[in-house]
Amino acid sequence: MHDRKRMISIWFFIGLLLIAYGFLIMGQGMWELFNPPAHPVVLADLRAGIWWGALILVIGAVYTGRYSPW
Repeated sequence: MHDRKRMISIWFFIGLLLIAYGFLIMGQGMWELFNPPAHPVVLADLRAGIWWGALILVIGAVYTGRYSPW
C-alpha cells in the first residue's frame, strides 16, 4: 500500500515568520516605551511599534492556525 505524506503549506511557515517578526517589533516598541530614546521621532506618542507588532502577531497566529498541519 502506498503511504502518502501530507505536504505542509507555505502559508504555515509564513504565519510562523509573521509571529516571530511581530514579537520582535512589539518587543522593540515595549523597549522604547520603558527606555525612551534621547531624540524621539515626531509621532512617538502613538507607539506604532507596539500596535504594528501586535497586528503582525495576530495575523501570524491566524495564518498559523488556519494552515496548521495538525
